[in-house]
Amino acid sequence: MKQFIYDKRLFIRRLFLIILDTILINIASFSALLIRFDFRLGQIPTNYAEAVLSYTIINTVTSIIVFFLFRLYNSLWKYAGIDELVNIIFASMIAGLLQLIGMHFIFTIHVPRSYYPLSTLFMMALISISRFFYRYVRRLSKRHHGSSQSRIMIIGAGEAGSSIIREISVSGYVKGTVICAIDDSKDKLGSYIQGVKVVGGRDKIIEAAEKYDITDIFIAMPSASRKVIKKILEICKETGCVLKILPGMYQIINEEVSITRLRDVEIEDLLGREPVNIDMEGIMSYVKGKVIMVTGGGGSIGSELCRQIVKHKPRQLIIVDIYENNAYFIQQELKSEYPDLDLVVLIASVRNSNRMNWIMEHYKPNIIYHAAAHKHVPLMEDSPNEAIKNNVGGTYKMAKAADAYSVEKFILISSDKAVNPTNIMGASKRICEMIIQAFNKRSKTEFVAVRFGNVLGSNGSVIPLFKEQILRGGPVTVTHPDIIRYFMTIPEAVSLVLQAGAYAKGGEIFVLDMGEPVKIAELAKNLIRLSGYEPGRDISIEFTGLRPGEKLYEELLMDEEGLQDTKNKLIHIGKPIEMDEEAILREVEELDSAAKEETDDIRTRVKQLVPTYVIKE
Repeated sequence: MKQFIYDKRLFIRRLFLIILDTILINIASFSALLIRFDFRLGQIPTNYAEAVLSYTIINTVTSIIVFFLFRLYNSLWKYAGIDELVNIIFASMIAGLLQLIGMHFIFTIHVPRSYYPLSTLFMMALISISRFFYRYVRRLSKRHHGSSQSRIMIIGAGEAGSSIIREISVSGYVKGTVICAIDDSKDKLGSYIQGVKVVGGRDKIIEAAEKYDITDIFIAMPSASRKVIKKILEICKETGCVLKILPGMYQIINEEVSITRLRDVEIEDLLGREPVNIDMEGIMSYVKGKVIMVTGGGGSIGSELCRQIVKHKPRQLIIVDIYENNAYFIQQELKSEYPDLDLVVLIASVRNSNRMNWIMEHYKPNIIYHAAAHKHVPLMEDSPNEAIKNNVGGTYKMAKAADAYSVEKFILISSDKAVNPTNIMGASKRICEMIIQAFNKRSKTEFVAVRFGNVLGSNGSVIPLFKEQILRGGPVTVTHPDIIRYFMTIPEAVSLVLQAGAYAKGGEIFVLDMGEPVKIAELAKNLIRLSGYEPGRDISIEFTGLRPGEKLYEELLMDEEGLQDTKNKLIHIGKPIEMDEEAILREVEELDSAAKEETDDIRTRVKQLVPTYVIKE
């Protein structure tokens, strides 16, 4: 019965389109004459009007046949995109060519020569507008009706999917009806789960979304890998439906599967990489009961470090930041959630040795996470001395203070831009790594660095920028169509930093296996689609060119660094490079002094310390 209703609806939809096209084809024909004679109806010669009229039936029939051949009546126009537009263009051009052959060469019907290109262009424009106007109306309708008329598809006919369907049917949390379910298991095809039919595998998602007029898709596959979820989402985002997803099993262990656990699909769901798992017991053993200090504690990485550290009961948490607003926000958040926490928030600069020494002497931290840094590549290219003062000078002074006051562990937050750097920020981070390794050789403190790629959602990340540009209606700006980056989420980055502290023996550079790199252009397109728009039509993407100091790809290891495995297969250790620590630290002091004097040759001086640094002209 449902199939009959669907076939009937499909027939009516196609019949409507054929009737509409018949009208538009003839409007295009007579509009061509009208524009040829300057929109003066009385100026059109009677013989021209009669000539066009005499060929109307043949022109209409041949055009409709051409449209059929180009599948203009088979496409799902609510998902119309660039492929459908190309089909319309070619179909209109061929229909116009057939009209020229029929009228001029076969039936020798005389009309102005400009009539043929004009009628073809009008046909092309009117057919395109009619199709894409339909999609626009559908989108507006969906947004205005909201969840009160939700028609839901569940992907995943397992226990999680069954729980979601059951809860939707008995609770008022979601105002909608589950219409169908999708599951790749052939054994489940045609069966029913909580009264909802499993209509097919992932290859049927788009077809079923159209067939059943689906408005919302809930992905209930908590045990599926990130790669599987990514493939499912790649299909779902083409439907234009509202997407919700259950978090993975690692996020809902010991918590009941519930409709309240559903969340919006985020861009990190499309990365297709498994999250980094943390050795929680190892972390608790070295954090619990200790005085922990986080520099740059108000930033995106620093604040997440604080959030995760406080869960493991440190004796005291000291947040140091130069920017008072960031420090205030994380202070209020932690005080609200952990009222018994011994929390100290200090406004201070890591470049101020006297201030850092006072903090060390007064609070005596056991572990320091050094996240304070300037990290915006283009800004540092314009202010290279500031990159050296803050990143290099600040790290040197912090490391020196940590050594002097017998800190147990010092963990530096580094960057993949430190490898074969092409910008001053990356080169400064490489020097910071060298400082850490140099101090480790002469100190009882365990100095280590953690190197990772771009962090989704962090200050300076492309994601907040893209979202802001999409809200403004575009364009979304990408520097280069081929630029690629490694990505990870903020919690993943922080989990690596915390676990590195547990593994640290001193002198290591910890490197995360971040999976496959991501094309920034594809990231932009995915974010546009997840926002409910079509890239290139609703929101354009503009390529602005590589910024100063930027390269097409980043690396995680230098050529001379080997890899050692850790207990976590996704975390590796870069082998320390042999160096003369006394000479390194002496040159660092000279470099910091030169930066304070606002020298013009800071890049040349950096190059002497970092031979792999490529100075861009």
